[in-house]
Amino acid sequence: MRYGTDKPDLRIPIEMADVTDVFRRSRFEAFRGLIEKGAVVRAIPVPAIADRPRSFFDKLVDYAKEIGAKGLAYLIWTGGAVKGPIAKFLTPEELAALARAGAAADGHVLFFVCDRPAAASRISGDIRVKLGRDLDRVERGAFRFCWVTDFPMFELDEETQRIGFSHNPFSMPQGGLEALETRDPLSITAYQYDIVCNGVELSSGAIRNHRPEIMYKAFEIAGYSRQEVEERFGFMLNAFRYGAPPHGGIAPGVDRIVMLLAGESSIREVIAFPMNQRAQDLMMNAPAPVTERQLRELHLKIDWPKEASK
Repeated sequence: MRYGTDKPDLRIPIEMADVTDVFRRSRFEAFRGLIEKGAVVRAIPVPAIADRPRSFFDKLVDYAKEIGAKGLAYLIWTGGAVKGPIAKFLTPEELAALARAGAAADGHVLFFVCDRPAAASRISGDIRVKLGRDLDRVERGAFRFCWVTDFPMFELDEETQRIGFSHNPFSMPQGGLEALETRDPLSITAYQYDIVCNGVELSSGAIRNHRPEIMYKAFEIAGYSRQEVEERFGFMLNAFRYGAPPHGGIAPGVDRIVMLLAGESSIREVIAFPMNQRAQDLMMNAPAPVTERQLRELHLKIDWPKEASK
């Protein structure tokens, strides 16, 4: 994201920085306690907003909480001093380190998100986009594309502490069977890729894992036995055994492409029959009640729960 080109001094991008190590040694216990449990701290630098009223920051803190943040800390560089709710917990050396990490100068504000890595990335990314839009600093009239590659093959479930697939379990791991047998699963990447334009995912795809022995090992790491893999995906394994060649693909989201071309922010504005927030299609009056005859044709039965006895 780049700031509006009509303001030459604001053409620098909002680039987040990892400042975990600075807060790890600080007296700010709220962050230190979370860091000890595996959290990280992301800094979001924004220039030329030090003069915003307190209500601007309060609303942004409220928004951060609405999207799952535990809070949103910030520091303001103004008049040669550093102000903000957490400034008193930081030494001059720590403030200087944060200024270097976020390229902060007079008039700048640094926002801080502290959470588990995945949550911190999601929340700080959302706040970054909101700031760009609210401050009218998003580049207009341009389409900026990028390829996203090297997706992690596996991820750690924070609740169960078990390893599972991060995205498509049928993708080919980079390094093949050797990587699965010799490397830390969380360091293995897959041949998966996305095309993103202006922050919107337009297409997603992968190279298929077409070798049964690699599939067995990948699913074993994710906690599946060989028998489970055969029972659930035997049809696919049989196809591979007959000699399916290496292959892959990508699926474009045409509705999202049209959304960008139309200058809209939601696909509900460009698709023929959008659903409301209750998953209802008001144009088609769907979902609609079904008749007993329709249920019998599909061998379905509705078993309503009995009312609790008084």
